[in-house]
Amino acid sequence: MTAIIIIVFLALAFDFINGFHDTANAIATSVSTKALRPRFAIFYAAVLNFLGALLFEGVAKNIGGNIADPFKIPHGTHIIIAALISMILWNLLTWYFGIPSSSSHTLIGSLVGTVVAGAGFDAVTWHGFTKILLVLVLSPVIAFIAGYIVLHLIRFILKLVGKTSPGKINRGFRFLQIFSAGWQAFSHGTNDAQKAMGIIVFALVSQGYLTEMHVPIWVKLAAASSMALGTSVGGWKIIKTVGQKIVKVEPMNGFASDLTASTVLTVATHFGMPLSTTHVITSSIVGTGTALRPRSINWGIVRQMVLTWVITIPISMVIGYVIYQLIFGLFA
Repeated sequence: MTAIIIIVFLALAFDFINGFHDTANAIATSVSTKALRPRFAIFYAAVLNFLGALLFEGVAKNIGGNIADPFKIPHGTHIIIAALISMILWNLLTWYFGIPSSSSHTLIGSLVGTVVAGAGFDAVTWHGFTKILLVLVLSPVIAFIAGYIVLHLIRFILKLVGKTSPGKINRGFRFLQIFSAGWQAFSHGTNDAQKAMGIIVFALVSQGYLTEMHVPIWVKLAAASSMALGTSVGGWKIIKTVGQKIVKVEPMNGFASDLTASTVLTVATHFGMPLSTTHVITSSIVGTGTALRPRSINWGIVRQMVLTWVITIPISMVIGYVIYQLIFGLFA
């Protein structure tokens, strides 16, 4: 029972960090364009994150059952504890340097690393891992292309209806950003909060407290509350990187980015697939920015982010493996 309490605490700590680490992405464009005031934007995102986190559980089931079989795996609680420590360390490190890293990537990498350390290579459900990895790799590409197309469609519609006044266009899209930012925060909650839920469910199943892959209501409430609380703290370093350093975000491409990212996240949640909200949101921003003014993109920052995305899973695997060996392997 003590191990489960530790896991729940660490999982909620991860969700709290995820709140100010990843949710910052959801409101970065609306804050940058002054569509929403920072304090209201954070409160707004926290509420919608909470609501989104309560309504779905498909992603949690995929996280809890597609990396390893919690019904069969030995040392399940040890594996989860080490994975959560690895996840928290990586998220704090990338937050400190203001890099929009992926909580999903570090979760997947850390869990695989600790499963290998605690139960061996054969304990990893490699086809499940490959399926999740494929979605994680393809989603930013899809978000970039979709963002590029959506921005061009918006410009085409504006020309078609004869809307050419920059002032009116900006005012109109600032108003629309109020709703698109809300949808983005809600969709973030539907996908990201479920990752901590999945970890808790994995532990509960592995210890026999649950007999099926189902998310109890207390787990939903705890994870949703923890993420909402983390969101309320803010994540100004990430907001600054996403909203200002990649490209100068204007109301039109800010709205297009929000719309694109929210749609991609909502579709993924519907199919129970965990996405990196960081990758989806930032890729949609780069896509809309490229459609608007390619030369305005800070490609140096983009390269830094892509490099972080590429190395997160393998580094998290190594960190998870080492942490497991340090905490549990030496005393086995």
